[in-house]
Amino acid sequence: MIMNNLNRLGDSLPDFARDIKLNLHAVLQSSTLTVDQRWGLAITSASTVRHRALQEATLADARRHVDERVVEDALAAATLMGMNNVYYRFRHLVGKPSYAEKPARLRMNRILKPATTKLDFELFCLAASAINGCETCIQAHEKVVVDGGITEDAVHDAIRIAATMKAAALALELTKAEQADAAA
Repeated sequence: MIMNNLNRLGDSLPDFARDIKLNLHAVLQSSTLTVDQRWGLAITSASTVRHRALQEATLADARRHVDERVVEDALAAATLMGMNNVYYRFRHLVGKPSYAEKPARLRMNRILKPATTKLDFELFCLAASAINGCETCIQAHEKVVVDGGITEDAVHDAIRIAATMKAAALALELTKAEQADAAA
C-alpha cells in the first residue's frame, strides 16, 4: 500500500511519538477492512481531528487507492458527525427527558443516500463519533454496522484507525509547539 505522504509526515514525528509513527502505517494494513473502508476511515478521522497537514497527506495517499465517492462520503461523515455529535452528546449529557422528546430538525440526508454503501458510511460515522466522544452516536452507529454484517473485529480495527489519527494530530501539534518554543 502506497503511503508516501503519510510516511513522510510520520517520519517528521519526534522520538516521543515513535509508537504513533509505527501505528500510523500498521493500522492501515488491517485485513478485516476493505481498502475503501480503511481509506474512508483514515480520511474521516484526519478530517474530524481537524489537522490540516494530516488531512492533506491522508487525502493525497487515499486518492491513489480509492474512488472519489469514498473521499466524498468520508468528508460528509466527518461533517455530519461534527453536527450530530454535538447535538446528541448534549441531549445525553444534560440528562433531561424534555430535550430527548424534541425533534432534532437537523438535515442528515447523506446518511440515507451515501455515494458508496450505507454500511461503509455508517462505519465512517462511527469513527468520527468515537473521536468526538458521543456515546449515543457511537452506540447507534456500532449497532447499525454490526447488525449489517460488519464484524466486531472490523469495528475494532476501524476505531484503531481513528485513535491513531487522533494521536498523530496531537503529536504533530506538540512537535509544532516544541519547534516554536525552540525558535523563540
